[in-house]
Amino acid sequence: MLHYLLMPRNENGDHFLELLLGRRSIRRYQQKSVPQELVDKLLTAAIWAPSAHNRQPWRFVVISALEKKSQLAQAMGDRLKKDLTQDGVETNVIENDVSRSYRRITAAPLLVLVCSSMEDMDSYPDERRQINEWTMAVQSTAMAGQNLLLAAHALGLGACWMCAPLFCPEVVQEVLELPVNWEPQGLVTIGYPAEKKVKSRRPLHSCTKFLSKINR
Repeated sequence: MLHYLLMPRNENGDHFLELLLGRRSIRRYQQKSVPQELVDKLLTAAIWAPSAHNRQPWRFVVISALEKKSQLAQAMGDRLKKDLTQDGVETNVIENDVSRSYRRITAAPLLVLVCSSMEDMDSYPDERRQINEWTMAVQSTAMAGQNLLLAAHALGLGACWMCAPLFCPEVVQEVLELPVNWEPQGLVTIGYPAEKKVKSRRPLHSCTKFLSKINR
């Protein structure tokens, strides 16, 4: 994203639209480490996302050590297996899902766990407003994650957002020894792409309602 921002601008914003439309969720990576310089750029792009009250509630854990990736993948896989077993899912399906999850986490050269924190957010005496404040923190954190994904694409990297930490936040917190107020929201796998993808989107009119004034 950073070098896109430095490119000459034109009236219709084609450069940025090209970036948006070209991003894909990449799950296979070359076994090549991501330089620290690029990691810094990714995180810089992330923290310049908009946030509620400008409180910047995002927190990041950067993981490149194979041992820690393996510990995290194993612990998350154990929880996944337990949940699916309770659901009555067939054993072979469970094993495939757990193995796939383990590979995705451990095979990525770099992981960034994106967390939210209520530490600097407002507090309210009633549950309704407090839930809304929590939602605002989560929304802000998600926007930081989107910035990170776009920056990765702009810098020639591939990335994919995994929602799995939402299903086992306490497991992730324990393995990574996180502060109690760091709430895991998503795990981003990052690396140099080893695959290409073609995607489509539903028609714009299927998800949009226009309330425009009609001039007669």
